[in-house]
Amino acid sequence: MERIKVTQVKSAIDRNKRQKNTLKALGLKKINQTVEHNATPQILGMVAKVAHLVVTEEV
Repeated sequence: MERIKVTQVKSAIDRNKRQKNTLKALGLKKINQTVEHNATPQILGMVAKVAHLVVTEEV
């Protein structure tokens, strides 16, 4: 299965609760924190919802 790295590059301050919860579900808590996930449709959809706050790259 393909894997992706997701790195938070912008703050969640002043974002709506849904976006904050999406970051939390991805496992991101701080700026510049990186997590790896399998590239499932569910994860890709979550990343798309917060694409303006994160950077992704394929592993």
